[in-house]
Amino acid sequence: MRIPPTTKRVEESTDEVVNRNIRMQMECRLRHYAEHPAQIDARLSELEEEWDIERTLEANASTLALTGVVLGAALSKKFLLLSAAVLGFLCQHAIQGWCPPVPILRRLGFRTQTEIEEERYALRLLRGDFADVLRGGRKTPPEEIIEALSA
Repeated sequence: MRIPPTTKRVEESTDEVVNRNIRMQMECRLRHYAEHPAQIDARLSELEEEWDIERTLEANASTLALTGVVLGAALSKKFLLLSAAVLGFLCQHAIQGWCPPVPILRRLGFRTQTEIEEERYALRLLRGDFADVLRGGRKTPPEEIIEALSA
């Protein structure tokens, strides 16, 4: 069994159609912001608030595990099986990048931190934040940025 690198494990365990859909949605957003650069700052603020799939899984797993412990103590020890299952799946996710909620969350559009960062840096490129570094101070055309990300 091959353990995927941390930054790619969720994407590698996600159906390619879902990965492609997430990427296409980002490319559409980037095209929109290339045409409406005045809106980039607002989108960057939205990205600061976006929960990545890891944070979502951690919040859901801890909520379910705690619920199992509370119900196990209050009602029946059988509820401790819920905590055990959730923690087992969380461990599986840590190693493989997959657990039962991942396909559902990915289809709902939850992205990895890497995917969010790609959009953030593309928007900053479109805004011209790196103009002094890129091409000796000349701005990179928006379409060139979007094409480079989709390659």
